[in-house]
Amino acid sequence: MNIRLSCVAALILCLNFVTVQAASGIYLEEMTWTELRDAVAAGHTTAIIPIGGTEQSGPHMALGKHNARVKVIAGLIAEKLGDAIVAPVIAYVPEGAIDPPTEHMKFPGTLTVSDDAFMQVLESAAASLKHGGFKRVVFIGDHGGYQRDLAVVADKLNARWKSSDARVLADLDYYHLSQEPYAKALEAQGIRRDEIGSHAALADTSLELATVPDMVRTDAMKNTNLMIAGQGVYGGNPARSSAALGQLGIDLIVSGTVTAIRKFEAAK
Repeated sequence: MNIRLSCVAALILCLNFVTVQAASGIYLEEMTWTELRDAVAAGHTTAIIPIGGTEQSGPHMALGKHNARVKVIAGLIAEKLGDAIVAPVIAYVPEGAIDPPTEHMKFPGTLTVSDDAFMQVLESAAASLKHGGFKRVVFIGDHGGYQRDLAVVADKLNARWKSSDARVLADLDYYHLSQEPYAKALEAQGIRRDEIGSHAALADTSLELATVPDMVRTDAMKNTNLMIAGQGVYGGNPARSSAALGQLGIDLIVSGTVTAIRKFEAAK
């Protein structure tokens, strides 16, 4: 019996090692500089910059929801592409004013920066990746408030880099697909619009359950007494959220983003 348990434990350790090894070829921060250099030389010349945000998401989801989710989804996208590396998540994004507080800044724990500071970070991150040998840089943003900023920076860098072979894509479809297309997919499963919501409700919570379930407090999610005005859940109810419903959205986002990036990579 002890021998059998030891074998099972050894198998689990091996599986975990394989998983870590596979992930190290996707996420830049988990690679050494020589591993990255060799990956770029081997043709992994697309860099994905995932952008999240640190904000309130009701009483049932952790403040780092966007950051954790976009990292996972970016990894799925990179795996499907086969030639992409995922840069570290940008977690400090515009979330409103501090004094007086606006938007999510009305809740403790939300972190904000100015649009100018945010765009400077995007610009420098993309330039750093270009310097490291990447030919295509892709912005994907998990939060709606800064989508225009992504496009502005991409246009600025493409104009600056027009004499080189490097280009930037602000893939706004990544976020767009998580909105109305995902809502329609949920409705096809019998989910009502008054459940789906716009923030921290069923759609948002289901996406998190499908990617980083530990970020969701399921007891609070099902407690409708907590889902009242002022608690940070907008336009819906997360009570019936599930990983299976979230997977509908993940499939839409990953498929659509992979298609957009492949088209971008093929463009001259």
